[in-house]
Amino acid sequence: MHSRCPALSKRPMSQEIELKFIVASSALDALRTRLNGLESRHSAPRQLVNIYYETGDFLLRRHDMGLRVRGDNDQYEMTMKTAGHTVGGLHQRPEYNIALDTSVLDLARFPADMWPAGLDPDTLAASVAPLFSTNFSREKWVVTQGESRIEIALDLGEVSAGELHEPISELELEILEGNTRDLLALARQLITLPGLRQGSLSKAARGYHLARGNEARPLKAPGILQMPAKSTVEQGLDGALELALSHWQYHEELWVRGNGQARGQVLAAVAMVRHVLALFGGIIPRKASAHLRDQLMQCEAALQAEDAAPELVWSPLFGSTRLAITEWLVERGWLAFVDDKARQKLSGSFKRFSDIQLSRHAAELRQPFLHPADDIHYQQQQVRLARELDAIRVLAGHYDEQQTRPWLETWEHLRQAIAQGQYDETEHWRVEALALAPFWLHSGR
Repeated sequence: MHSRCPALSKRPMSQEIELKFIVASSALDALRTRLNGLESRHSAPRQLVNIYYETGDFLLRRHDMGLRVRGDNDQYEMTMKTAGHTVGGLHQRPEYNIALDTSVLDLARFPADMWPAGLDPDTLAASVAPLFSTNFSREKWVVTQGESRIEIALDLGEVSAGELHEPISELELEILEGNTRDLLALARQLITLPGLRQGSLSKAARGYHLARGNEARPLKAPGILQMPAKSTVEQGLDGALELALSHWQYHEELWVRGNGQARGQVLAAVAMVRHVLALFGGIIPRKASAHLRDQLMQCEAALQAEDAAPELVWSPLFGSTRLAITEWLVERGWLAFVDDKARQKLSGSFKRFSDIQLSRHAAELRQPFLHPADDIHYQQQQVRLARELDAIRVLAGHYDEQQTRPWLETWEHLRQAIAQGQYDETEHWRVEALALAPFWLHSGR
């Protein structure tokens, strides 16, 4: 995978591939010392001002596009970032960069084939206006890692929308030339420092949130994995892990921002990663993910401790675990452990795999609740409940959400009643859950 290779250097479009980390203020001195110790080409800090533009109805945001003009010592550049893909903290997005003589937008200079259907640059130029800005200093180190040239940028400043502000303290590792393997290897060297965590919220995402009033972000229930109709089993594995990572990153951000209840969702997301690995364990042997499962269990133990605090997410344990999952996904870490038969299964239909597995996991879910029992028995089923419900969330996406969501919510009510020690409620939801009809094919009923 390459970025900004010499053959493309004169074209306005490049593929931006980078890892983003949020940096705790307490870690800045140690981080600079580490970076200054690298063999690199260093650039002193430069002040960058970015103005982000949007329409009144957030038309660009709805198309997953971001438009900005950057000012750097009386030099200006217009950038459009288009829809991309994020795995863990690894961001991959096409971006188009056009040099400008002044800070005035000139949308007509973007390539015509950049615009999605329904977006006209002339019409857009008349309706966009400044929405928010970022103002930060950027210090850079360009290093050679393996076969790659990688730019390390430390950004310190703030994002502003009207009277609302939020600090920027980020480290970005971007491939100038080379491959993601080298990028991840460099990241492994840096993540041993306390005070770094992979970030999922870009500067633009934070700016949009401020521009909309900076409302408190709510806790979210784990979602149901939605995959295209003809997805393979391997694509299902990708999607399932990304679903769990997204839940983890979202609630980690809430926890760091002061929402103590988000810790429970971070714990659930960490467990969900393990549950996904177990779900696909019939194809991918345990030894392929042994290192991941060991790190995940250490994270779970730390989160379950009575004195668990948000500082945990800045620890090398959490940083290295998140990075290891990202690397396992990006580098297809399971392929070295599977034979031809398993590879054939991975290339098979995820829909068929889901139907077969739904019947198995629903049976596992039901078995401990077939008859009334005491509180102790129910409490002992909490881990099993969480594991099987996570499996069904991953497998249920091919079916109508009007059927799948009530099915899952009924079992979730049972799980919550058990967790809260509400025996009468537990019995009520146990009966309701057992009465549910299967929503999937090949159910055996």
